[in-house]
Amino acid sequence: MAKPSAPIKNKPAPRKPAAPPQAAAAFDSILPEIEALSPDRLISIKIDIPRAVSQVLGVLPGLRALRPAIAEHLQTHDVALLDRLETYALAAWYAHLAWLSSGGAENALKPLLAEAAPLRENLLSDAEALARRGLLDAATVAEIRAGQGHIDLANDLVALSALFGGSWSAIAGKTAATEEEVKRAGEIGPQLLAALGVREHGKGPGPTEAADRRARAFALLVHAYDQTRRAVAYLRWNEGDAETLAPSLYKGRGGRAASSSDTAPEPEDTDATPGASAPAPAAGAAPAAGAAPAAGAAPAAGAAPAAAPNGAGTQAPPAAAPPAGAPSVG
Repeated sequence: MAKPSAPIKNKPAPRKPAAPPQAAAAFDSILPEIEALSPDRLISIKIDIPRAVSQVLGVLPGLRALRPAIAEHLQTHDVALLDRLETYALAAWYAHLAWLSSGGAENALKPLLAEAAPLRENLLSDAEALARRGLLDAATVAEIRAGQGHIDLANDLVALSALFGGSWSAIAGKTAATEEEVKRAGEIGPQLLAALGVREHGKGPGPTEAADRRARAFALLVHAYDQTRRAVAYLRWNEGDAETLAPSLYKGRGGRAASSSDTAPEPEDTDATPGASAPAPAAGAAPAAGAAPAAGAAPAAGAAPAAAPNGAGTQAPPAAAPPAGAPSVG
């Protein structure tokens, strides 16, 4: 196989999610696929969905640049999963917001705005200082700074949380920002968007339906991203930069080592119970990062297995994790 290209020079940085109307359009476009998803393909939600979406959107340009090589060298790989990856990410983002808004998030709008604005400014100032020293991506920070209005305020907090969190090992001790502030930014952003949505449009689906759709949209995103990661691992094995181009969504959780598959068995999470029905959040309250319960109050989805079917035909690199014997969502 011909060498695809030289190693990448710049590490992809997380991007802020799209505004709710764009995310809603993505969700609507795949709603039939969401509703048709077999319950046995649901997986426990043990990662922070907003941060995962920001990460996927951040690496997407690099993945799209590899599309021709994937299509040429992995002819049995379903490259359409890469083509739909942005849609899956935005749909998962919208489903998460709808789930938050199902619990009466409008009651917390004013206090959320009062907390969000100074937190954004403090983190953004710290991010700009780190960017000047080359420790954070300057273009990403500048894009966040350009945001205006309440929706951008919310999305900026999500992006800042993902940006700091993804680089924390490199910036810890070099910034006034704290891990608590970074985590709180990731919580407030989605809460604020949910509260804004309820104020403008009223509540959406009830908690049970919203939780089920959230679980299904999340499963589709993880499966598409996992299969794309496997293709990247094969193509970039010699260059050694596959994990930079397509990092695990679970990387950094409990010391779990990176894998070519995001559906390798996960460590038990004491903050999340696999298969538990998602409770309706209290007004303005979002689940802690990585602690969102597995949604799916429908009888068949109430006990989600750890994984669901892998895409067929994807070639794995030497020593890469083999396809799981049990069905798995990637």
